[in-house]
Amino acid sequence: MDITKLIGTHDVLFITLDTLRHDVAVSCLEDGRIPFLASLLPQSKWEERHTPGSFTYSAHHAFFAGFLPTPTTPGPHPRMFAAEFPGSETTNSTTFVYDAPTWVEGLRQADYHTICIGGVGFFNRMTALGRVLPDLFDESHWSPELGVTCADSTENQVDLACESVARVPHGKRLFLFLNVSAIHQPNCLYVTEAEEDSVETQAAALEYVDRCLPPLFAALRKRGNTLCLICSDHGTAYGEDGYMGHRISHPVVWTVPYAEFCLNQNGAEI
Repeated sequence: MDITKLIGTHDVLFITLDTLRHDVAVSCLEDGRIPFLASLLPQSKWEERHTPGSFTYSAHHAFFAGFLPTPTTPGPHPRMFAAEFPGSETTNSTTFVYDAPTWVEGLRQADYHTICIGGVGFFNRMTALGRVLPDLFDESHWSPELGVTCADSTENQVDLACESVARVPHGKRLFLFLNVSAIHQPNCLYVTEAEEDSVETQAAALEYVDRCLPPLFAALRKRGNTLCLICSDHGTAYGEDGYMGHRISHPVVWTVPYAEFCLNQNGAEI
């Protein structure tokens, strides 16, 4: 995909499905549990990629610096976004290159209005660390109702995102980032009587997220064409090889689902 031909003509949507495992994403797709996402994904498939970070903060720092999840096939793989950097082997003629530390700031230089809808704690603005990532954006939002302990978090995030999108004039290009918190622990909220997180509860959380997303895409279609990026920042372990959680080097953590596509004003992928 030649990103240089899209910047300035397309809005940009970047959704991170925080902590979603690749195997859970694939099984939900194959079982018909995420019909809305299935309708968006190219060829109705997730692409398997490797994340640059094993937990939210490190992964998103890399993402915003232009290092999105890397295809699992041998490279080098040209990047969509890259800061000016002498000797970069993953920058080519299709890469959007900017003179800034992050592509959030690079898009602002290209006259985009940038919006962050926070989710997990690294976006909560309650501490100095929790302000680092959201402070990259022109506007950022977080509240407990958008966070990991609220069972209605994705619905609330989508409502807020739609309100924010509606305030941006149609003549102004938009970059919207949404960090979906529902899939992060505690995702046992989405299975009645479940007391611990598991592959099954994470799948139920993803199913919930899928039901909440349509209004956001409808709002973006009203504005015109949109470049869409959807991925996980990292996975998590539920007892595999004795491991629990993430911030570890394990295939279930490093392997993530990824999708990129353009959505036109009528809703068709192009």
